[in-house]
Amino acid sequence: MVESRIVVVGAGVSGLTTALLLSKNPAYSITVAAKHMPGDYDIEYASPWAGANYLPVSEAGSAAADNDRNTWPELERLARDHPESGIHFQETVIYSKKEDTANELFKPDPWFKTLPNFKLLPPSHLKGYDHATTFTSVCINTSIYLPYLVSLCLGAGVHFQRAVLPHIASGALHHHSGRPAHLVINCTGLAAGTLPGVQDRAMVPVRGQTVLVRNTPAVMAATSRTAATAADGTPDPSEMCYVMQRAAGGGTLLGGCAQVGNWDPAPDLELAAKIMRRAVELCPELTGGKGVDGLSVIRHGVGLRPVRTGGVRIERECVRGVWVVHNYGHGGFGYQSSYGCAGRVVGLVGEVLGEGVGMGEGMEVEVGKGKGVKAKL
Repeated sequence: MVESRIVVVGAGVSGLTTALLLSKNPAYSITVAAKHMPGDYDIEYASPWAGANYLPVSEAGSAAADNDRNTWPELERLARDHPESGIHFQETVIYSKKEDTANELFKPDPWFKTLPNFKLLPPSHLKGYDHATTFTSVCINTSIYLPYLVSLCLGAGVHFQRAVLPHIASGALHHHSGRPAHLVINCTGLAAGTLPGVQDRAMVPVRGQTVLVRNTPAVMAATSRTAATAADGTPDPSEMCYVMQRAAGGGTLLGGCAQVGNWDPAPDLELAAKIMRRAVELCPELTGGKGVDGLSVIRHGVGLRPVRTGGVRIERECVRGVWVVHNYGHGGFGYQSSYGCAGRVVGLVGEVLGEGVGMGEGMEVEVGKGKGVKAKL
């Protein structure tokens, strides 16, 4: 059996899921190389700050919807059969204003209506909104799930190493064998906007802010954005309200906002106060009628969603003699599209390696131009 050496750059949920699916092929020898690993909390590393959950906003019939749809069966399986993954089922309620129904999540008849127990709520349960849907979804405790993925990868023979790359093609020099990789997978998230060899100008940070509390809600809930208002009472499209309880004692996450182009890593305490007030108004059972004062705060969080104008990039290209398969630009939906996107990457990897592209002896890999870094396969 001919061994194919692969380096996955990035250890967020997209990189880890991609490495895991690739590891199912015994012909692949895989290294994950990343600046940040599970257990780290850094503004550059989006995955630990996520909720995370499965609430599709992808348009019906789109590739993004296919990614989400193809991810649900695995998240459902993990929640049902593997509590050690940190994923559990949550009864979910989505409250919507009629002017927000262009967003799939807030439609009364979305494509994901096949989720368990999906139905419309009667008018008596709308809390002033125009309509509401309820269904069973999942919530993910990211502090458990990311290490769980690492454990599965390790059990499948995947190697991990810290690395800060000067160029995407230099990922080929980080295979654990000491020999150059035949192929690099780019799962660098927001860093794809600045990493030499990629420098995708379509990447933009969308800042999210949350409050993690010890209180327990009755359901996982979210409202459409126009329900959140600015100080003058007008709708604020950058703010929203959601409440989700993480599995296994991970606390309840209250959010949030979507501030395009904002890189600020510091919590805005004025916004935090609005987040907590809206959450208690939406789910008064959080504090048993005691209002915001009844919340027990664990910490405030800020993360940057790696959004890409035009959507996720999943394609292959040759960069300085190295074949690269890209998988980045997932925005705030990396978890709920993770298996669908990784499955597409596996297909592209099979195409590249099946064609023998980059497998020839003596093919030069040039990285770190100007620094004399070269290797041969």
